[in-house]
Amino acid sequence: MIHLSQSAIRELKRLEAKDPYGSGVVRLKIAPGGCSGLAYDLQFRQSTKSTDQVLKIDPLKVVIATEDLAACEGLAVDYSEDLMGGNFRFTNPLAKQTCGCGVSFSLEAAAPLPAADCTQETAL
Repeated sequence: MIHLSQSAIRELKRLEAKDPYGSGVVRLKIAPGGCSGLAYDLQFRQSTKSTDQVLKIDPLKVVIATEDLAACEGLAVDYSEDLMGGNFRFTNPLAKQTCGCGVSFSLEAAAPLPAADCTQETAL
């Protein structure tokens, strides 16, 4: 199960209102990258694939590829703003290693890259 905080839901709704496609479907993807090896990616998408899992959270549909779902069990997504701007934060109980960026993680314990190498941001 994936959990979205109320602030994450509000921000996703706000971003969706600006999206020309405005489908109410958010794709959560895990891709190679970031300073810990894997990175979360949130994107608005209109279509789903037959192999996708669709989770209904508030008025949003969160779509995730079946192969990525196992790495997201218990994932909590939050959104917060500070003096540097706003950012989605991901808390994954399955992650063995995470980065200060809040987006990059690893499912295996390994030596992290230096923080200066972390430039991954969640795009929408």
